[in-house]
Amino acid sequence: MKRACVIGWPVAHSRSPVIHRYWLKFYGLDGAYELEAVPPEEAGSFFKNLGKRGYAGANVTLPHKETALSAATHADQAAKAIGAANTLWLDDSGLLHATNTDAYGFMTHLAEVAPDWNKAGRPVMVLGAGGAARAILHGLIQAAGAKITLANRTTTRASALAQSFGPRISVVAWEERNGALAGCGLVVNATSLGMTGRPPLSIDLSALPLDATVADIVYSPLETPLLAAAKARRNRVVDGLGMLLHQAVPGFERWFGVRPAVTPELRAHVAAHLEAS
Repeated sequence: MKRACVIGWPVAHSRSPVIHRYWLKFYGLDGAYELEAVPPEEAGSFFKNLGKRGYAGANVTLPHKETALSAATHADQAAKAIGAANTLWLDDSGLLHATNTDAYGFMTHLAEVAPDWNKAGRPVMVLGAGGAARAILHGLIQAAGAKITLANRTTTRASALAQSFGPRISVVAWEERNGALAGCGLVVNATSLGMTGRPPLSIDLSALPLDATVADIVYSPLETPLLAAAKARRNRVVDGLGMLLHQAVPGFERWFGVRPAVTPELRAHVAAHLEAS
C-alpha cells in the first residue's frame, strides 16, 4: 500500500486529506493519506527520512515549505522560482524531489473559469506579497505577457518581491490600489484578508472595468466580500477552492500513479466539508 501525507505545524486544519482520500476511494486505490504534525526543529530530519517512515511523498504546508525545498535532492523550476516547495516525492532510487504546484493550481483554475482573461493583454493587479503572491506572480509571468502591478500593505516587501521577478512587475503603494485598477483585465487577492476570522479586504472596485475578472485565493468562505462585491457589479469571479483542488493533482499522480480529475462532485464534497467545519 502506498502512503502519502501532509506535513505542517499545526496541520489539523489542512483540507488535503479530504481531497486525496476522496480520490483514493473514487479510483479504488490501495493507498492512504495521513496528517503529520511536525515541529519546525524536526522538519528537516522528517523530510530526509520520508521513505523510512513509509511515505512515497508528501504535501507541505506552513511553516515548512522553505525547509522542504532545501531538503530535496532535486527541485524543479517552479519550486526554485517560488522559493518554496509544497509537494515532495521519492523516485525509484529513493531521491527526494520537490515542486510547488500553487502556480499550476491557480492558473489551471483561472483558465477553466475565465479562459479569455488575458485576451486583450490588459494589466493585471496582484494584491499581497507573501508566498501565495509569489506563486501567482510566477504563474502569470509564465502564462502571459501582460504587465503586472503589485500592491501590498508593506511597500518595501512588495518592492523586494517585484525585484526578484524582474521588470515585468511594477509596485504601487497600498493607498493607490483603487485607482490602479483602471484598465486592468484581472485582479487577484493573494492575501488572507477576507478569510473567515480575518478582516475583509478593503478595496473599491469602481475603477475596474466591468468585463474584468476578479480572483480570490481565499476559499473559506467560498464567497468572500471581494467576490460578493465583484458579483454585484457583474464582474466574472474566480474563487479560491478551484486553486486548492487543482494544486493537489500533480502530487496525487506522483504518489499513486493515477492522474485524478477535478470534478463538480469533488468540488461539492470539499465545499460541504468546508461548510461543516
